Amino acid sequence: MAKPFFRLQKFLRRTQFLLFFLTAAYLMTGSLLLLQRARVGLPPGPRAPGPLQALPVAAVALGVGLLDSRALHDARVSPELLLGVDVLRGPLARPRPGPRWLRSRNSELRQLRRRWFHHFMGDPPGPPALSPEASQPATSSRGTYVGCFSDDGQERTLKGAVFFDLRKMTVAHCQDACAERSYIYAGLEAGAECYCGNRLPAMSVGPEECNHECKGEKSSVCGGVGRLSVYRVEELQPGSRKRRTVTYRGCFRLPENITHAFPNSLVQANVTVETCSGFCSQKEFPLAILRGWECYCAYSTPQFNLRDAVDSSLCGQESEAQRLAEYCEVYQTPVQDTRCTDRRFLPTKSKVFVALSSFPGAGNTWARHLIEHATGFYTGSYYFDGTLYNKGFKGEKDHWRSRRTICVKTHESGRREIEMFDSAILLIRNPYRSLVAEFNRKCAGHLGYAADRNWKSKEWPDFVNSYASWWSSHVLDWLKYGKRLLVVHYEELRRSLVPTLREMVAFLNVSVSEERLLCVENNKEGSFRRRGRRPHDPEPFTPEMKNLINGYIRTVDQALRDHNWAGLPREYVPR
Repeated sequence: MAKPFFRLQKFLRRTQFLLFFLTAAYLMTGSLLLLQRARVGLPPGPRAPGPLQALPVAAVALGVGLLDSRALHDARVSPELLLGVDVLRGPLARPRPGPRWLRSRNSELRQLRRRWFHHFMGDPPGPPALSPEASQPATSSRGTYVGCFSDDGQERTLKGAVFFDLRKMTVAHCQDACAERSYIYAGLEAGAECYCGNRLPAMSVGPEECNHECKGEKSSVCGGVGRLSVYRVEELQPGSRKRRTVTYRGCFRLPENITHAFPNSLVQANVTVETCSGFCSQKEFPLAILRGWECYCAYSTPQFNLRDAVDSSLCGQESEAQRLAEYCEVYQTPVQDTRCTDRRFLPTKSKVFVALSSFPGAGNTWARHLIEHATGFYTGSYYFDGTLYNKGFKGEKDHWRSRRTICVKTHESGRREIEMFDSAILLIRNPYRSLVAEFNRKCAGHLGYAADRNWKSKEWPDFVNSYASWWSSHVLDWLKYGKRLLVVHYEELRRSLVPTLREMVAFLNVSVSEERLLCVENNKEGSFRRRGRRPHDPEPFTPEMKNLINGYIRTVDQALRDHNWAGLPREYVPR
């Protein structure tokens, strides 16, 4: 009996020593990695700590989960050290070439590390501040520097167009974006935010308060916290895109009360479309309306909406019907409808945790754009996408369980992931369109198209074989495990935007005005229309692929009916 006991005791001693050795090796490896990142990532200058100072014990301990957030705060660990080369990009920190799967995996790990870091630290610190001597406007831009202005008020003055760029924001980049949309002023804030408008902010402040450098242009000033560096846009930069032109929206009957419906007007002999559009753009109106020599500026309202177009022949230049029956031509100006551009985080944590769930490529990002502008609240994401954050989705960097957003984007399925949410909007799109859209995104990003070589390679059939079943299982899992669902079809949202969006907003328990919904309809595309040349074959599905996908369509259609929902739209019917 003593011999087996002795063997067991000897084995436990060896196991304990082995665990101790592995733990020590893990700590030493983590220390070396952090030290190497600190050497690569730290910018030159007298403020940068030395290599030994850049590696406090707290950073090593946090790497293996030994410190909580309070101890981390006491140890003063900088986020740059933890994020390493992902935040501080030196010349040696450029990404190295490698296999696509390896680059994709590294990207996933960076996202996980960033989410893990935000879980402990909360919001990341602001951009580095410039010294008073360096707080000078950019000299390379062609616009005229106006000054530093306060942006702390309840309503933003420069709100015509908004975008962010955490890595490449420059003064010229912001000016080009505003000039393209025919705005007069471009304002930069907090080093990475760009705002456009045609009216200056009311309160100017001292130039020293605009002390944050641009993310993509060192030593140039890009505002501060609640402070705007404002430039008057003179002309587009060389090589930039052309100004956006006006868009003809159709012929419409004038409302009964023109003065009430059209706040601004211009009467001028031989008035042209360009003259009227320029006048309304300067006044920041999205619609320019022409009737003879009369020019009106307006928003889309319940009394005058853009869904009641009539025959365009009634608005001919010399048409007697136009004069007698009061018809007018309506044009969309380059400026943005600003009645629905203000967005913020929820003032208090949401009691209901809502998901915006969809299969990839089903229009989740576009639906988020609509929801944010309709409700006035940011949407969150289970993932982190820097490209979307740069497009204005500020909730993208917020932790997905913070409950500070109106809903959370997710492509996850499975019982555990679904039951974390109290309710969900389930967005479904035709699988043929979803697969094409997601393949385009994987190969060319959110706004590009996959190249012909991608469609002709083995990558496309492999993609269809693996993703088609996911489209089906995603819907089936949410129908099975979802606690409270609203099923929305992408095609129906496209076809009947305002009624469908009104239903989605009501499901989110937010009340909005009809004017705000019409504003969303006016800005429905946002920045998410794909650009560039479409592939030669718009539907590159083989008969084998169609048989596979059609089987999944029948399965999902029947499952929806079994759960007392309407079946899939007719365009889903197997072809």
